[in-house]
Amino acid sequence: MLTAFPPRAASAYQRINVETSMHTMDQHQLVSLLLDGVLGAVAAARGALARQDVPAKCASIGKAVRIVEEGLMTALDTDNGGEIAANLHTVYDYALRRLLEANVKNDDAMLAEVARLFEPIAQGWKAMKQPPAANHESMAPGAAQPALHHPMVANA
Repeated sequence: MLTAFPPRAASAYQRINVETSMHTMDQHQLVSLLLDGVLGAVAAARGALARQDVPAKCASIGKAVRIVEEGLMTALDTDNGGEIAANLHTVYDYALRRLLEANVKNDDAMLAEVARLFEPIAQGWKAMKQPPAANHESMAPGAAQPALHHPMVANA
């Protein structure tokens, strides 16, 4: 007869599975997961804010902040990345400030702004790994191109 795993054992198994996966994936996949993680955490924070679930909002914003600070910012190659790395650093820094301010002010508009900052970055990052034919097909004339510049970042 099978018995259910205790929650603690299941959690440990999941953590080991994630750690093993991280060692076998390339940098591109890791950054893609980090970008998705930020977007997911911001979405969760927005949902928690709408439900007035303050602990969940704080936890989700904290998760987004950690991903940006400890994952995305440390992954930037500022020595060889040139202008793109500098622009991404500026966007990440601005997003961190907006996340913290959104947390203090319970401001959904700020959380939505952070999501709008990261969506084109995540889309562009994923498009880089697609075969060339897929990139051209998805970029129809007049289609929005991923942008790394946001008007609020320049004024920050």
